[in-house]
Amino acid sequence: MQTRKIAATAVGVAALLTLTACGGGNGSTEGAGATVDWWTWSPDQAAAYSKCIPGFEKANPGVKVKITNYNVNDYFTKLTAGFVAKDAPDAFQNSVTYFQSYASQGQILALDDLIKESDYDLGVFADGVDLWKFTDGKQYALPLDWAASAFYYNQDMLKAAGLKEEDLQNLTWDPEDGGTFLKVVKRLTVDSNGVRGDEPGFDKTKVKVYGIGSVASDDNLGQTTWGPFAASTGLKLTDKPNWPTQFNYGDQRFVDTMDFMRGLVDDGYAPKLDQFTTGNADQIGSGSVAMVMGGSWDSPPLAKLPGVKVGTAPVVSSPDGTRSLLSNMNGNNIWAGTDNPEQTWKWVSYMGSEECQTTAAVSNGSFFPSIGASMKKLVDSTAKDGPDLSVFGKYQTDGELFPAPAYNNGSAMEAEIRPQFEAFFLHQKNDSLWPTLQKQTKTIIAE
Repeated sequence: MQTRKIAATAVGVAALLTLTACGGGNGSTEGAGATVDWWTWSPDQAAAYSKCIPGFEKANPGVKVKITNYNVNDYFTKLTAGFVAKDAPDAFQNSVTYFQSYASQGQILALDDLIKESDYDLGVFADGVDLWKFTDGKQYALPLDWAASAFYYNQDMLKAAGLKEEDLQNLTWDPEDGGTFLKVVKRLTVDSNGVRGDEPGFDKTKVKVYGIGSVASDDNLGQTTWGPFAASTGLKLTDKPNWPTQFNYGDQRFVDTMDFMRGLVDDGYAPKLDQFTTGNADQIGSGSVAMVMGGSWDSPPLAKLPGVKVGTAPVVSSPDGTRSLLSNMNGNNIWAGTDNPEQTWKWVSYMGSEECQTTAAVSNGSFFPSIGASMKKLVDSTAKDGPDLSVFGKYQTDGELFPAPAYNNGSAMEAEIRPQFEAFFLHQKNDSLWPTLQKQTKTIIAE
């Protein structure tokens, strides 16, 4: 991603894993002549972190690095197969979805001793360190990257609607009247007769341009759809920030948020679930959507759309100006079966240095480094020629981000919960779903 919605491809992970005996590491040899094998699901990050290899190998003579990229749909299946065969990569990019499974099965290495022995400073990271502490209190990963959401809009459509760019920079929202967000979305929506969504005679059955892209979601975290709206009400998605016992889907603030999101679709201001099979760049590029809520990884392709000027705005805030949004933070794990823990740690800790994270991020721009100083350099590097990443940098400096929670049975949660979100947006289920779903999340986490 950068792919941020990790597919539930490893529902049976816990059942397949076997505790790893000593040995493995893809046949690498111990000592200075070791080759460290690192995996990622992101081709962008594979290319970007490859640029760190020369500096690392110069500082660590004889230690080589091999980077392997697999498609996200295959990544966790291949990783699991490697655990079972005792031939997994020495280190790998990981999602919090699978953190609990890997840690509880003894497949990943606790880093505390390595951190202490090398005098590594965890304070370099802007956020996300505690996310990778397991229930035993030990640190199992270094933060690698993060992502968040924002509004992207067609500047020409905004102008045609009589709106100014500053009108989108501080959009407010509440579930009762929709705030300034709903006013803007209505204004940007146009039917086939040229009537706007805030004008008499608007035909919601014949929409030519939707004011906002898809907000109907099967995503149980809602990162690029309902998440920031729910958070602006003061709702905490889980009962604890990390290792929760349940998701608070039964909270009335969440229920009101979901009703509002579905109402946008029903009233013709947003497309139906899966109405568009293309990504955000294609939707804005086709002229069928005036504004989308997308991930930070959407910035580079949107900035390169031919003939379309795209602006960026922060997500909604509460009427009093409070903004809060989820940041999906990935981590860097070391496999417990590696033959080369010290050499692998040298690579992982180098990836967790300002030098490497700055080099990697500035070379690509589709993912954000976890080190605050590196993020600032990325924002500064794109200020002139785009994409404009200042919105994301401000999220970080203003403390508006909160990490996606690590929780038990993440893959099972996604597999069981997502179809029910879909059923709600298809009007197959009503508000009675949410209290029931909250109880179901409690059961899944406890299993």
